Amino acid sequence: MKIGKNSRFLIIGDSITDAGRARPAGRLSRDGLGNGYVNVLTGLIITAYPDFSIEVINMGTGGDTVRELDARWQADVIKLKPDWLSIMIGINDVWRHFSKPDEPETHISLSEYSKTLERLIERVKASLKGLILVSPYFIEPDRKEPMRALMDKYTGAAKIIAEKYGAVWVDVQRAFDNLTGYLNPMYIALDRVHPNIIGHTLIAKEIFKAVDGVI
Repeated sequence: MKIGKNSRFLIIGDSITDAGRARPAGRLSRDGLGNGYVNVLTGLIITAYPDFSIEVINMGTGGDTVRELDARWQADVIKLKPDWLSIMIGINDVWRHFSKPDEPETHISLSEYSKTLERLIERVKASLKGLILVSPYFIEPDRKEPMRALMDKYTGAAKIIAEKYGAVWVDVQRAFDNLTGYLNPMYIALDRVHPNIIGHTLIAKEIFKAVDGVI
């Protein structure tokens, strides 16, 4: 297990991470971690390593792009002093191009996405024992579909950043691609973004494998 004993493990992102978590910080309690992959991942960690006393904190916020993460980074990451940090961001950065085509001011360019994500990592890297970057995704097997094609560019940028900073890279887009070889995307997420328990379990499983090596 890469995450050591008595570590504080903070997970941040958008609505996929949020999943109804408690405020101001989602911690292990009744529904405190939300009903998504963070909750499933916590269960995997605790049951596999009950003696490690790893504290998981969910700081996902629905609707976030890298701009919103930038605005709350000091309060929601740096002040909480995590030992390990997991970031999954980029879905809304891409989605805004399609959901709000007439509001270009809300669009996050690939350049802004990359520069902002790097800046956030730079602000916290010195205090971390470990960093995880989880790919943004779109549950659509047709790579020529416009949103999927753009998502692949943002995923590629995130992977380059992960390599630059020696982060653990978790490619959930590839995992969803494998799954849609057997299941229709709408069986996993009606809008191909917000997953049901199948999709959340997949995300949790991929992160757990990346930090533990087994599942």
